Amino acid sequence: MSGGPDGITEHHLAVTRTARYCHLAGGGGLHEVWYVLHGYGQLARSFLEACAPLAGEGRAVIAPEALSRYYVASDAASHADARVGASWMTREDRDAEIRDCVAYLDALRLVVEAPLGPVRSCVLGFSQGAATAARWAALGARPLDRVVLWAGLMPSDVDLAEHRARFARTDVVVGRGDEYTAVHAAAHERRLHDQGIVAPTRWFDGGHRLDRATLRALVGDGTEEHG
Repeated sequence: MSGGPDGITEHHLAVTRTARYCHLAGGGGLHEVWYVLHGYGQLARSFLEACAPLAGEGRAVIAPEALSRYYVASDAASHADARVGASWMTREDRDAEIRDCVAYLDALRLVVEAPLGPVRSCVLGFSQGAATAARWAALGARPLDRVVLWAGLMPSDVDLAEHRARFARTDVVVGRGDEYTAVHAAAHERRLHDQGIVAPTRWFDGGHRLDRATLRALVGDGTEEHG
């Protein structure tokens, strides 16, 4: 609770929400689960379709959808025809938003993995989803085995000195033509290195998007190019 000079007090109330997620099953007995977090304005189903190369024998992919949906600005005459997107959070009431995102992903992980027994748990966050993935990796109830930040950077609010061990296996993926992150990639890599996190940037030819060949390489033979 917080108050101000106008006499208004602000409160928080925890409520139950219904979250949506999509699941792409790999064949055989599962030994690895990938949680893929979409970017700003995207939805779970279409993002999971783009992440399909991660799925394979013994490997499932789960795409949770952010809880805040909105009508994406368009030339549509009405909301009836407008595209819908979702956002993980904004700067408003950010601490509560971060807690809610972490709690949501922890709850999803429990539902997905409880019936499976021991599995490797990995997260890939794209663009805005990269920040959410990093916060979940740092603050979640249990460590994740691998963290992939794709077209997004480690958020400044993650205390890397405190949570360094949670990022022992971290990959950073950037398109050479990505107008949002490519120019910051070298400084970002140095920041992680200065905190004892070895995460060389993996580059591909393209912009602010996923890349099927690089997705396959993440779970394949490791022949993708490093920058």
